[in-house]
Amino acid sequence: MAISFEIPERIRQELQMTEALASGVMRPEARRLDENEHTRPTDFIKMMWPVMRDQQKKALDKLAAQSEGEAPKREGPGIANLRLMHMVEMLSWGDVGQYLCLPSALLAGAAIEAVGTREQKERFLRRFAEGDEPVWGAMAMTEPGAGSDTSAIQTTAVLDETTNEWVLNGEKIFCTNGKLALEESNGVVVVWATVDRSAGRAGMKPFVVEAGTPGVRIEKVEIKHGIRASDTASIVLNNARIPYDNLLGSAEVRQRDGSTTGFKGAMATFDASRPLIAASAMGVGRAALEFVKQVLADAGIDIPYDKPYHELTAIQRDVLEMEAQIKAAWLLTLRAASLLDHGVHNSLEASMAKAKAGKAVTWVTQKAVEILGPMGYSREWLVEKWMRDAKINDIYEGTGQINTLIVARRILNYSSSELR
Repeated sequence: MAISFEIPERIRQELQMTEALASGVMRPEARRLDENEHTRPTDFIKMMWPVMRDQQKKALDKLAAQSEGEAPKREGPGIANLRLMHMVEMLSWGDVGQYLCLPSALLAGAAIEAVGTREQKERFLRRFAEGDEPVWGAMAMTEPGAGSDTSAIQTTAVLDETTNEWVLNGEKIFCTNGKLALEESNGVVVVWATVDRSAGRAGMKPFVVEAGTPGVRIEKVEIKHGIRASDTASIVLNNARIPYDNLLGSAEVRQRDGSTTGFKGAMATFDASRPLIAASAMGVGRAALEFVKQVLADAGIDIPYDKPYHELTAIQRDVLEMEAQIKAAWLLTLRAASLLDHGVHNSLEASMAKAKAGKAVTWVTQKAVEILGPMGYSREWLVEKWMRDAKINDIYEGTGQINTLIVARRILNYSSSELR
């Protein structure tokens, strides 16, 4: 049977509305927000909150119906993740900094959905499904001394058995939307902390910290190279007490069979979030590619697709390579999303998509600036901004090197201790 690359009609219709928002609201504000870091994209937030709120409500209502034994309305795989990838790509094409301010559960929601109980999903995600005021979620993992090496995390969670509360102490840095979640809305942050430092990664657990929790404060927000409309915060936890049930997954460091299902289940968060980062990268890359092609077309330079390689000019070869890199990364992204929709484990494919997309968008946007010369480097055009926005896709949610290691380990069947 032939493979179809046609976008489902439902997604196509939604993309038309998303494109109108991206081109009519986001793109015109991109430069102003970039040059006034931490200014909130209020128009974008106001327009997107009702959409995201209603989507979250539908998801929770569906969960409630399933818990009551109601049969699903649709049999077979859905298209929820595929739909999300297309939306994220289009919004990032408009402006990735504004997209990252999307009022929703975001990475916190991914962690809660991955390993939370039905009661936890209802309790923590209901706030994203009601009300007129937008709410944000975030995830806090990185620390001053622990980035890609998660086993080096120093933030601790100690159980106070007298009150049945977890007491969290430590500092988290580079937390996207941390300030929006904790100070500017009734949001949540999923904080990764260790319950047993001697156990390394096995002792690391995710905890839900809600806005207004005593002992939690925003220490600062970063001044960044790109994605400047988005806030990136440092969070200090000083004897922050949270209920015992705010732990996602098992509190046991090791199960009886020697596994660490709590940790492994929580890491499933990245299997869902890494394709999202890849999709976002593709939106930035497509914006740069389309702009370059338009400028060249205005100058009378066409890009032929039917000529032999040796008959092409250097610029034509570069543009075709840019397009090939974008398409290759996008297909990997769609595959990772489709596997999620089919309920198939996608850790390998998620890391492949993330590694390829981060590398591709960094090269494509740099090449766009190079082709356009001084004007590409000037602030008169958005190309230099896209180049600055692009690099983060090769860094957060696991660096390109880390994801390449994951791919190699999965393919070769090596453990992390065997292949470093």
